[in-house]
Amino acid sequence: MQRIIAIAWLTWKAALRFRLFLVIAVLLLAAVVGLPLIVKDDGTARGFTQILLTYTLSAITGLLGLSTLWLACGTLARDIEECQIQVVATKPIARWQIWLGKWLGIVSLNAALLAISGGCVFCLLQWRAAHLPPAEQKILREQVLVARGSAKPPNPTAEIDAQTRQALREKLKANPELAGAADLQEVEKEIRERVKAPYQYVPPETYRVWQVDLSSQKDSLRDRPLQLRVKFNAPAGSAGGIFAGLWQVGNSQKMEPWRSETMSLSSDSFHEFQIPANLLDDKGMLTIVFVNANNTSLLFPVEDGMEVLFPEGGFALNFARGLGIIFCWMALLAAVGLMAASFLSFPVAAFFSMAVLAVVLSSGMLAETVASGSVGVGNDEKGIAGHSVADVVLIPLFKGILNVVNLAKNFSPIDSLSSGRVITWGELGAAFGRIVLLLGGFTGVMGIVLFSRRELATAQGNQ
Repeated sequence: MQRIIAIAWLTWKAALRFRLFLVIAVLLLAAVVGLPLIVKDDGTARGFTQILLTYTLSAITGLLGLSTLWLACGTLARDIEECQIQVVATKPIARWQIWLGKWLGIVSLNAALLAISGGCVFCLLQWRAAHLPPAEQKILREQVLVARGSAKPPNPTAEIDAQTRQALREKLKANPELAGAADLQEVEKEIRERVKAPYQYVPPETYRVWQVDLSSQKDSLRDRPLQLRVKFNAPAGSAGGIFAGLWQVGNSQKMEPWRSETMSLSSDSFHEFQIPANLLDDKGMLTIVFVNANNTSLLFPVEDGMEVLFPEGGFALNFARGLGIIFCWMALLAAVGLMAASFLSFPVAAFFSMAVLAVVLSSGMLAETVASGSVGVGNDEKGIAGHSVADVVLIPLFKGILNVVNLAKNFSPIDSLSSGRVITWGELGAAFGRIVLLLGGFTGVMGIVLFSRRELATAQGNQ
C-alpha cells in the first residue's frame, strides 16, 4: 500500500507541477459563481434555485469529467512516451501497483476538487436562501432544499401485461395468418395501448380515484404537508393547451377532505402543488380524486401520471450523497482513461476515451433505435418502419451497450437534487457497487493486464 500511495503522490505532484489542479479549480469556481449571473429563470426563488443546482452541478460534472479523462490518459501515456515510467518500473514495484497508484491519485484529486466546488454551491444556495422573503424561504425548504421521498399508486403493469398477452392469443386464434406477420410487434403494441386505456384515461365530466399507500411513513408525516406531482396528456389536436381540473384529497367517509379551487393546468408537463397535512386515513392510505371539468378526455400516464412527495430528510446530507454519486462517475472515467493509456499513445488514448464518453452521451439515440428495432430509415407519415441488413448485428450490439451504459447512467443525482428528491444510502451504495466496483473494476483489470503486457522498451526505441 505504501508503494501505491507513493505513486498517487507523484500523480498529485505532476498535476500541481503542470498547474492542472489550479486551472480546473479556477474553472470550477468560475462556473459556480458565474452561472448564477447569466442564467435565466422563471422569476421565482424556487425556479432559480432548481436551475442553479442543475446548471452548476452539470458544469462541475462536465469539467471534472473532461479533465479526468485528459489527466488519466496523459499521466500514464506521457510517462511511457517520455521514458519516465522505465525509471519507476525498474524499482521493486509491480505494474499493477503503478496503475492503481495512478488511479488513486486521480480519484483523490477529483475528491478534493469536487469537495471544493460542491461546498461552494452549497454555501451559495444557503446564502441566497437566507436573503429571500420568509414566504419564499418556506417554499424552498419544503420543495427544493429538502430530501423528499416518493410514493405512487399501485403499478398495474403486471395486470396490463397479462391482459395484453390474453388478448393477443385470442386475436391470433381468430386470425392465424398474423402469427408470421412482420408487424406482429405493432399489433401487440396496439393491443397493449387499448388495454392500458382504462387505467389512464379520465373521460369528460367524470372523475378518477387513486389510492397511495403511505402506511410506512404514517407517523413521521403527522402535521406535515405533502405535495402532489401530476402529469397528463391531451388529445393530439389540443396537446400543450390549458385544461381545468378539480382535486379532492382525503377519505370523505372518515374525515373532511381537502378540496381545491378549479385549477388551470397545462398538458404534457409536470405540476406540483401542496396539500394540507393529516389527510391520511387510519391505515395510512391517501385517497386522491381528480374531476375532469373539460369536454375532452385526459390521459394520466401509468408510469408518472400521479406521485405523492413527502419530506424524508435534510438537504445537506442529501447533497453530500449526490456528490458521492458524481464522485463514482469520476472514478469510472479515471479507470477508462488509464485503461486506454495502458496500450495506446496519448493522442489515441484521449480520442478513444472521448469516443466512449460520446457513446454514453448519445445513449438516448441508441435507445430510440433499439425501441424502433431497426437502424433503417422509415416513413413516419405512413407508419412504416425502416429495415436494414445491419439490424441483425447492430441492434443486439446497441442493446448490449445500453445495458452497460445504464448501469452508470440510471443514477441521476442532479435531477434528484434540483427537484428536492431524496437520494438514499441504498442508491449511493448501489451506485458505488455498479459504477466503481463492477464497471470500474472490470475496466481496471483490463487496464492492468494490458499495461503489464506492454513492452515499455518499445516506446523508448521509438524516441
